[in-house]
Amino acid sequence: QLQLVESGGGLVQPGGSLRLSCAASGFTLDYYKISWFRQAPGKEREGVSCISSSGGITNYADSVKGRFTISRDNAKNTVYLQMNNLKPEDTAIYYCAADRYAYCSEKPTHWGQGTQVTVSS
Repeated sequence: QLQLVESGGGLVQPGGSLRLSCAASGFTLDYYKISWFRQAPGKEREGVSCISSSGGITNYADSVKGRFTISRDNAKNTVYLQMNNLKPEDTAIYYCAADRYAYCSEKPTHWGQGTQVTVSS
């Protein structure tokens, strides 16, 4: 069974950092393009970042550029999202998603269950 599992979310103060992980099971992430999305209460889901299968190409939403870094370790079958200088507006459920063919797809084929990130003092 193909599965993505996010971890690393939690409560952090403004200006703090978190690193989210997205681990795959049941398939190999090597050939998949990975995206991170987030959805805050009452808001539409938005794309945060994406990374190519090799890791050589990355993209970021303007709202997180310079603060978030996406990376992947194919040997560990895991993708990461390092989030620094977190702001209250970053509060959301964060999802990772994988697509075999489309880079930065808005509708990836495989989704994780999400992890909550709350930025508050």
